[in-house]
Amino acid sequence: MTDITTQECITAAYDHCLQLARSHYENFPVASLLVPKKLRHPIAAIYAFARSADDFADEGDADASERLARLQGYRDQLHALSHEQPNGHGIEDPIFIAIKDSIQRYHLPLSLFDDLLSAFIQDVETTRYADFNSLLAYCRYSANPVGRLLLHLNNAADEQNLKDSDAICTALQLINFLQDIEQDYIENNRIYIPQDAMQAHGVDESWFASRRTNQPMRELIAEQIEQARTLMLQGAPMAWRLQGRFGFEIRLTVCGGLRILERLARQRDDVFNRPRLDKMDKLWMIHKALFKRPLNETYQR
Repeated sequence: MTDITTQECITAAYDHCLQLARSHYENFPVASLLVPKKLRHPIAAIYAFARSADDFADEGDADASERLARLQGYRDQLHALSHEQPNGHGIEDPIFIAIKDSIQRYHLPLSLFDDLLSAFIQDVETTRYADFNSLLAYCRYSANPVGRLLLHLNNAADEQNLKDSDAICTALQLINFLQDIEQDYIENNRIYIPQDAMQAHGVDESWFASRRTNQPMRELIAEQIEQARTLMLQGAPMAWRLQGRFGFEIRLTVCGGLRILERLARQRDDVFNRPRLDKMDKLWMIHKALFKRPLNETYQR
């Protein structure tokens, strides 16, 4: 294989990842004008890897054993990258060609991709979480690796940034759970509200099926909202330390998460509703993201 052919193969692989990213509705930064152009390819590769593995865990009619077999196949391909020749020789899947190139070009830890796969495997094997600590342990694999990868791409992966990024990413994952309570339960038989918290508030699992909103349910969800908000504000200073477009992107993300938490807290009549941000919300996010003082010093609910 010539160098030209190899580069054409890598370019085609990245194009495949970009197309996959842009074909999904998620608010992923790959298409954002704030992301430096040179980073759009590796971010698309990360997204495509996570999206395709997530589909193995969630989509289609496969049973648990088949889903786990597919995810193990992905893990085998991932581990094989460390033994493959440079520039993607011997790799056929375009996602893994792009991942291989991104790992080599930006010195990304392969272990972070492996952590993501651990989370998708856990999605198949675990549908209930005993307490908040067990939920945080899941987020350590499902959400935190993405933030860490983005820090590595931007040469900002120092100890404090990694710690703050973990808090932000965990908060974002908890927010996703709170937005998708009904969907997770109906479609995948999953509850991401800790079982001990449900018991403490007298909330029965059947309430998720019937969309029951009463005072105990409101108090339970309010407790989860506050835990997510605390984590978001804990990690927020990082977004104001980071410079340039990447820092602004992270500030918008933090502000968006906090705004969604506000919307969730206002849903007194139906805690199962998925809130949507409007134009005024987005203007508030931009204003706060441009503000020079750290959000945890200025944030007003």
